[in-house]
Amino acid sequence: MSEVRATDALANERTFLAYLRTALAFIGFGFVIARFSLFLRETAIVAHMKVPPTGYSTAFGALMALAGVACAAYGGYRYVVSARSLRAGTVSPLSDIAAVVGSAVVVLIGAIVAFALPALR
Repeated sequence: MSEVRATDALANERTFLAYLRTALAFIGFGFVIARFSLFLRETAIVAHMKVPPTGYSTAFGALMALAGVACAAYGGYRYVVSARSLRAGTVSPLSDIAAVVGSAVVVLIGAIVAFALPALR
């Protein structure tokens, strides 16, 4: 067992906090998206327009919030694995599958937003 350097432990904590910030951003963005349909309905009432209810905003907002929860849970898991690895004197890199899944989630969310924006016009 090797001694854990303060710089390594603090870097692990900063990474954990980055996971939490990202999770909060996902959750906050999900809330805004879910409430966007309410904003559209209220605006339509004031403008005397009809907006067909689709329910996509609520579903996508809930999906974003769940992505935030998953990000926070995975960040906690990675923090514990990395801290144990540091105490053991080894390196615990991110697994390939976690990198691919994380990237796929962000690409999927980006694609949904990119294709949904023109539909709102």
